[in-house]
Formats: sequence, structure tokens, C-alpha cells
Amino acid sequence: MRVEVLIAQIVMVTLMSGLLAACAAPGTGVSSPRTATPDRITASDEPENTRRARVRLELASAYFGRGQVVIALDQVKQAIAADPTMGPAFNLRGLIYSNLGDFALAEESFRRALALDAEDADAMQNYGWHLCQQARFAEADAMFGRALEVPRYRDTPRTLMTRGICQARSGNLELAESTLQRAFELESGNPAIAVNLSEVLYRRGAFERARFIMRRVNSMPDVSNAQTLWLAARIENKLGNSQAALAMGAQLAARFPESPEAGTFERRRFDD
Repeated sequence: MRVEVLIAQIVMVTLMSGLLAACAAPGTGVSSPRTATPDRITASDEPENTRRARVRLELASAYFGRGQVVIALDQVKQAIAADPTMGPAFNLRGLIYSNLGDFALAEESFRRALALDAEDADAMQNYGWHLCQQARFAEADAMFGRALEVPRYRDTPRTLMTRGICQARSGNLELAESTLQRAFELESGNPAIAVNLSEVLYRRGAFERARFIMRRVNSMPDVSNAQTLWLAARIENKLGNSQAALAMGAQLAARFPESPEAGTFERRRFDD
């Protein structure tokens, strides 16, 4: 099991956070000659091109979330054509191109998003993961660091998790544990954080701590899956609890018989 278990959820988690606010027309408001108090901004104040771009971007995000990547790309292209100053559209375009393996276009998109908004922490987060996937670990870590330094950034646990996963990929398990522990302290109910922290603890030999966390994760039927059950079985095996390891493996085989993890359990390859 790779350390980036559940990583497919990471990039999409809170993809839409701040999107509508970023797409809204800035507007200066309409003031009465007698007062400096600005009027409230309503839908009618939004320029038509911005409205079209926002709608296309919402559609693109929805299609991307469903895995319809090519349709999402077409929609995001239309959003950019309607409003070339919409940074979140370039951010999403970067995610799409990265998903398609067009790394040069992905990088150009993320850079464009940050040129439009130098404090777009969401773009920094996604750009950092893009760099990590290409094993550009130092650049990725720097980008995650920039995101975490943005004032009032709301997705600190997510970026800490992604940063920790990338640090583990680079082989720095000690630093990865520290980063993931910080994420866990901020959002202990996030199963993706919990599983990735447990995986790093397992790889560092901290089996008791890993077991404590995984017991909580696997106690939630709607969260546990083949990967989480297999990690728990491997932890029990390392602790010398062969009966518990076999029990977790049996549950894995019963619930997810077609999974790669079930096949590995059948061969008793606990150390793979």
C-alpha cells in the first residue's frame, strides 16, 4: 500500500472553496450622492462575461469531480475565453492537464493562476501536488509552504496532509510524520489524514500509535475500505498479533474479495 492512500480525494477536497467568491465581480458599489456607504452587490452588478465564465467554471468543476475530464477541459476553456482574468479557471485547468499527463500545460496554467492572484493558496496547493507527482520535491515543499503562509488560509489541514504525503514520497519519513501529525491535530476526524499518518507511523515502526488510529478509522463502516483494513492487518502482524491480523484479513476478503489487497492477504504477503 502506498503512502498516498485516499490521495484521489485530496485534490478534489474543497476544490470549490473560495471559487464563487473569487469569480464574483469585485464591483465598487453604487453610492448615494449624500453618503459614502456603498450599495450591496447583487447578481445584476455582475458583468455578463464574468457571469458566463462563472457558470462555465462551475460546470467544469462538476464534470471534473465526476471524472469527465475532457468535458471539464472544454468547459474551463470556455470560462477562460469569457473572462481571461479568472484565476480559479486557470487553477482548474492546471488540475485537468495534470490529470491528463500534459505537464507543461499544467505548469503554465498554475503559473498563470498565480500571476493573476499571487495569494491564491488553493492554486499553490494544487501546483505543489503537481510538482510532487514529478518528483520535484524541493519545489513542491516550497509551494506548500507558500500556501500555508497565506493569511487566513482555510485549508491548512489539507495542505499539511498533501505536504506530508509528498515528504514521505521523497523518503523523509521523519518530517512527513511531523507534518501529518500537525494535520491530524487540526482535523482528527479526517480519515484521509488519519490513514496517511498511520501509514507513515507503520513505516517508521511506531506500530502501537498506528494501530490506535486505524482502529478508529476501521470502526466507521462508511469509511473503512480494502486499503484501511489491509493496513490494520499489517500493523497487527508487525505487533505479533497473528490472530488479529488474520481476523482483519478475513474481514477484508469478505467485504472486498476482488481487491488487490485481498489477493495479497490470501498469499499472506504482509510485508509487501
